Amino acid sequence: MLYKIFYLFLLVFITSCSSNQIKSPTSQYDKSSVNQFAKTDFDRMADLEIRENMESLKILALKFYKRNPSQLKKSTQDNAEKMVNWIFHGDHNNEFEQLQNKKDIECLNLVFDESFNGDRVLALMTGLKTMLLESHGNKTDFYLFDKLDPQNIYNVARNIEVVVWKLSTKKMENGEPFLISNSISGNEQNLSFEREFGKIIGRSDYFAYTLSEKTERTITRAVQSVSTRLFLPFI
Repeated sequence: MLYKIFYLFLLVFITSCSSNQIKSPTSQYDKSSVNQFAKTDFDRMADLEIRENMESLKILALKFYKRNPSQLKKSTQDNAEKMVNWIFHGDHNNEFEQLQNKKDIECLNLVFDESFNGDRVLALMTGLKTMLLESHGNKTDFYLFDKLDPQNIYNVARNIEVVVWKLSTKKMENGEPFLISNSISGNEQNLSFEREFGKIIGRSDYFAYTLSEKTERTITRAVQSVSTRLFLPFI
């Protein structure tokens, strides 16, 4: 049964990610490679979930820098592509002085803090990236004896929903958004940011509930009012 679930999960990823323009070779997997012998099909599912979500973050990072060039200038004179590559592959251990070395939820809070004068795109991506990693035990490669908590994966999905809501509704005192994302041009509405966030939420939810069923660990569903949405902590 688990074997079938894994390949269904793989099919969902292939379908949902077929339009992605940024792809890393590490997001592919070869079942015949040596390290795959120490993995179950469920481990491979975990590999795919975290790696494809990281690929979506790269796509979002590039989109945000393209729409918010003033934020890019706060960090570098390089182009957006180089900055995104550095965020996800640079030798910095996800610690940035302009972010006060904050990570996950603390870093996400900086994005919507009007007193913060640093790069809000960097804060957003660092917060999301480290939050995803923390919920996966700070790993992107999983093996037989690795343990993951479905509640943490579920909480990530809910936190990303909070981020999307804040990006759409929170404004600075002058009425400007903290970051420009979705837009309306004429009669057409550009929801490309929301769709990419939706992919991450969908993958995380699917994996969380599948993991919950496999490990027989119940997920506590969070119910929050729209006006008081808060980021959920990790166990």
